Formats: sequence, C-alpha cells, structure tokens
Amino acid sequence: MNNQARPSRASQRPGKKKAGRGSVVKRVLLWILGLFVLAVVAGACVFFYYASSAPKISRSELASQTTTTIYDANNNVISRLGAQKREYASNSEIPSTLKNAVVAIEDRRFYKHHGVDPVRIMGAAVADITHRSSGMQGGSTLTQQLVKLSVFSTSDADRTLKRKAQEAWLAINVERHFSKSQILGFYINKVYMGNGVYGMKTAAQYYYGKDLNELSLAQLAMLAGIPQSPTYYNPTTGNTKYATQRRNQVLDAMVRSKYISQSQATAAKKVSIKDGLDPDHGNTSDNSVQVKEKVVDSYVKEVLSQLEAKGYNPYTDGLKVHTNLDLSAQKHLYNAANNSVAFQSDKMQTGVAVVDPNNGQIIAMLGGRKTGNVVYGLNRAVQTDRSSGSTVKPLMDYGPAIQYLKWPTYKSVEDTKFVYPGTNKVLHDFDNQYKGTMTMREALVQSRNVPAIRTLQTVGISRATKFLKGVGISQSKAYTLQNGIGIYVSPLQIAAAYAAFANGGTYYKPYYINSITTQDGNTITYSPSGKRAMSKATAYMITDMLKGVFTGQGSATKANLSGVYQAGKTGSTDYPTTSHPDGEMDSWMAGYTKNYSIAIWTGYDHPMQAGSGITKAYQNTAQLLYKNLMQYLDSKNHATNWSMPSTVEAVTVNGTRQLVIKDSKWALGVTSSSALSSSSSSSASSSSHSKSESSASDSSSESRPSSSSSSAASSSSESSSSASSAASSAPAASSSASQQQQPAQQPAATGQ
Repeated sequence: MNNQARPSRASQRPGKKKAGRGSVVKRVLLWILGLFVLAVVAGACVFFYYASSAPKISRSELASQTTTTIYDANNNVISRLGAQKREYASNSEIPSTLKNAVVAIEDRRFYKHHGVDPVRIMGAAVADITHRSSGMQGGSTLTQQLVKLSVFSTSDADRTLKRKAQEAWLAINVERHFSKSQILGFYINKVYMGNGVYGMKTAAQYYYGKDLNELSLAQLAMLAGIPQSPTYYNPTTGNTKYATQRRNQVLDAMVRSKYISQSQATAAKKVSIKDGLDPDHGNTSDNSVQVKEKVVDSYVKEVLSQLEAKGYNPYTDGLKVHTNLDLSAQKHLYNAANNSVAFQSDKMQTGVAVVDPNNGQIIAMLGGRKTGNVVYGLNRAVQTDRSSGSTVKPLMDYGPAIQYLKWPTYKSVEDTKFVYPGTNKVLHDFDNQYKGTMTMREALVQSRNVPAIRTLQTVGISRATKFLKGVGISQSKAYTLQNGIGIYVSPLQIAAAYAAFANGGTYYKPYYINSITTQDGNTITYSPSGKRAMSKATAYMITDMLKGVFTGQGSATKANLSGVYQAGKTGSTDYPTTSHPDGEMDSWMAGYTKNYSIAIWTGYDHPMQAGSGITKAYQNTAQLLYKNLMQYLDSKNHATNWSMPSTVEAVTVNGTRQLVIKDSKWALGVTSSSALSSSSSSSASSSSHSKSESSASDSSSESRPSSSSSSAASSSSESSSSASSAASSAPAASSSASQQQQPAQQPAATGQ
C-alpha cells in the first residue's frame, strides 16, 4: 500500500525532462527576441544618425525644375537639359484622371502611407523574387521619388544606405508639411517627360499641342506612363510598340484601382498611340543659352555619355556640370569648318579634336559639318573606323625606335624595295620610287613608307604595341607590319597621343568634365593624373623632326605658320584597289604646340560611293583647317619653343643639325663638328597624283659622320642618298593612287 502511494522514479523523470526542454526553448526565444530588439535599436540608431545629416528641402526645391546645366570652362552656359520652357500646372489645372493615372501606375497606396510604405517595399521584394509585376515596380513611394528628383542624384555611387535613409527621412518630413494633393502636384510638374521636357503640362503641349484638361483618357494615360523610361516610352519615335504597351499598362492599373471601368480601358486601348500628336510641339520654346546648340553638339553629346558612364542621369538629376570647353575656340572651329575653309562639297566631312597637352583637357571638338537639324548626331571626332595614314609613323615606328633602340635622328634607314614577309605584296610610296639610304629625319619629314615599315620591323611589333598603349591607343587584334603606315584610330586619340610629344612624354587621358555638382550641393572635381609614356629625349627628338614637316620637303607646308613653334604630321589613305579613281579616302593633319594638340580627319562617310574620293584640289583641306584653327589658338595663348632635355645632344652631321641621346652608343660615333658629306639631290618624277616635286638644299643626303669608335661608326654610318621633296606649292597629301593593296584588306596608307 505504501508502495502504491509513493511516486515512482520513473514517473518523476519524464516530468523533469519536460521542464528542461521548455526552459531551453524559452531561452532560445528570448535570445532571438533580444537580438531582434537589438537589431531594431541598432538600425534605428543608424537611421537617425544618417537622417541627422540629411540636406534641407524646401517648397522651392520641390517645385523647381530639375534641369541639368552644362557650362564651359569660363562658366558660360552651353546647354540645358530640359531646354523647353516649363509651364507650371496649378492644382486646378491637373485633371483628376491624370492624378489617378499617376497614382495607379506609380504608387497605388499613395493615399495610405506617410512617405515610406513598408507594404510597398515588401511587395516589390516579392515581385523581384518571383519575377512578377502588376504595374508597380520598386519600393520607392511617389514622395520618395519626388525627394530624389529634388535633392539627390541617381548616380550608382549615391545608392547607399546613408542616402536611402536620408531619402526616407525627407519623405516623411515632406508628408508632414504638405498635403497629398500638393505632393502629387509637385511630382507632376517636376518629372522628366523626354525630349528635354519637364512637367506634364509642358509635355501635353509638346506631344499634343493642348492643355492637360483637353486630353483624352488614352493621352493622359500615355503621359502618366512616360516618366519610368522617357526614351523607351516616347510616342513620337518610329517604333511605338513600347509606348503602346506602357499606356495600356497604365490603363490596366487604373482598372485595378477602380478609377475607370474595364470598358473605358478597352476603348482607350483601341486608340492609336499616334493619335493627336502635334509635330510642331505646341507652344513650347527653348530657354536661351549662350551658344547655338549646333556649335557645341558633339561636345555636349560626349559630356552626356560621360555623365551616364559615371552613373548619373543627366535628364533627371538636376546637375551643374562644368566642362573644359573653350567656347571661343569651339565657335571658331565651327565657323572655320562650316564657312571659312573650302571643302569639296557639303557631304565632305571632318572630325576635329583639340586637347591641352598639359592636362588632357578636351577644349574643343567638332563631330561633323553641314549637319542640318540633326542633334547629337555622329561624332566623327571619336569614331575609330578610318585609317590614320602616316600620322601613326611617329607613334608606332620612329617613337619606339628612339625610345627602345635609342636611334639618333641621323640614323640611316633604307628606302629600297620591300616585300611584306610571307606575301608577294610589294610596298610602294606615293611617287612609286625608292630613294636609297636616308636619315630617319629625312624619312619622317618626307613621309616615306618603306623606311617606316623597315623601322617597325627592327623595333618589333611587341615594343611598338607597348609604345602605342602608353599613349592611349590599342586594339583587340594584334598589329601587323602594315599598321606602321596606318591604324584605325580617332582624331581624339591622335590628338591625345601627340600631346605626349608636346609636353615632354607624359600621357593624359583626355577628359571633358571638370566638376559635377549635384542638387544636394556635393561637388566632385576631376583632374586625371598623367603617366609617363616615353622619355623626355624621345618626345623632344620626335618633336624636333616633326617641325620639319611644315617646311622644305615636309608634307604639311600648307599648314605652316610664321612665328608659331609647332610640330606635326600629315596622313592619307588611298583606295585598296585602282578601281576607284576619285582620289584619296582619308586625309589627316595632326600637329601641336606646347599649349594645344590638334588632330583633324577629312573624308566622306561613304567613301566607296561614286564621287566620294577626295580630289587633288581638296587634299589640303585638313591642313588648311588646322592652320586656321592653330593660328587662332596660338594668338590667344602663344607657345614658346621646346627646350632640349639634358639627356639629348645636338650634333652637326653633314652640315645638318641632328640629335643624339647622350648615353647611347650612337653618341660615341659622332662629334658636334662632323662635317664629312657627299650630298646629291635628284629631281623626283611626278607621282601618280601628278604631284610636283622640287629638291631642297637643306635636305641633302647624309654621309658617314667622323668617329673615334669603329663599331659605333659602323652602326651609325650614313650612306649617300638621294634627296626627295614634297610639294611646296601643289596640294599636298597623298601617296600614290597606284599603290598596291596591302596584305590585309584595308585602305592603303599613303606616304603623306
């Protein structure tokens, strides 16, 4: 009986076990709760810490137009995005149908939240995970969007936790101080609507030539749908597929929100998206800027591209963008290309880039001429689909020879028959002649093809490629020998590369934008640092040789300017076969002073069409445009002559001033008084371009310099050569039209 009354041990143990398990679960739950509370507190602390530094926002900022303004280097306004005037719509002018359409598609819970909508955030997250959408995407409310448009940018760099916290805080405060109707009005008047138009009242005029209260349901739905992507949903484009889809999406959203009936939506969907569009854009007009749009078109186009590459939306971010543009130089360039300098026809085009050698700033650019009403059209200054011709010789052939082999300017080079290795293709020059042995200086000044290719062959493709890369030029495909007389490159690349010669060997990546100021007052300044691309000796020796291009036997005598210390190189390309008799395909002029580097391409956009070759009379156009522009620029900022670096020594070889690197083997084989010479000159026959030629006394052939070292003398021996000369009176430019096709199927580079 006693045993029955006493609880057994077995009966006690299970109870203890249950109590133990409950205690563990309770502890875990308490820990989870504690961590949750801690996370909430920490998050709140972080939120309020970031929110405390949020910028101020006022009614004027909420109501103002978010126009991005672009300035030149002297703070002149050159462009405004949103240039059309904006008509501000009062609350009474905004139809309730438009308000309903905006709310339905952008923020259907607009009237239920207080600036930030947790439900919307969760819904957006689920939609992203499940790849489903019901007409509302993203977690930002209309109020948050308004705040972003008013004080923040859309740059990727600004999409931080701090910025999102500030955005949410400001949205909550906006909701406290303004009614829903006011907030909706601010948004409708501020949002970007494409084609430079801000605000839906202005958009109604621009697209339909009507006031908002005159628009149909279909038209109002179209306006409400545009802000998400003004480019894709533009109803005035040729492809209206996306605009139609977006309008119908807005109508469906309005049905779901019970703002309209299904029958109303169906009827509106049947209306053509083109219905009612006004080609004259109503009564919208442009705000004044300090320069005609066409004059700065190509430059502004590249600025916009750079802004987008940096993560900004120039159409909605309301930026102040200060550029490096010299407006006076830009105006002069535009007028010269369109009016002052003669071109073969209005279809003959040009691409021009001007760079400051001392910092890489792009101070002027022209992407074309006689472009009509085209805005943001083809920018030929940055296109890389035309061959450089001989402008590449200092960059790929002779520059590397000095940099890596330490050649002196009097180094002997051979202008004799050359067959591309592994082929039967014979390389010819513009005059179909071979001049024998000549100095590197003569070969570069006279722009002889064969010596250039032989020099590249000696240098090697790998070292030449390295040199090109150092001055900002590269391509995915490996270079070949024939690239020594022509590569596909843009005028901007040539101008920036030649700038390294001008400043003593430092390459600066060219850039347009000096600073960007966002709506919240944050300013970012850009000033890229340069990288040493070559020695001072190489830069100076190339420059010294290229000075001769403008005089005597040089190929750029038409660009010569008295009293201007400049160096430069011409370039031209012939057609790949003799079946196109119209002239040259491309004609280039690139030159520089210590203050400016200019590269100019001229030619036709469709060179294979009949009548698209540059005839002899206009093969100097690039030179004449260069001369016109450089004369103006140097008058503004006159450049001094270059100073010879301590690593270079001037010597006299055969009566001609030459240069040699002091620590090279070549310096041992020559003295400053070397005077042995046996010069000869020969009159060159007329080329296939009927180019007249005359000999020049200062370019007589070089003989062996006196030497105290037999090995050095052997290396630097200069054989007697025939002097050749380029035209000094006839239009300069091209090498032979009869030049044979090169191994690769590309335009044949000529010798000039």
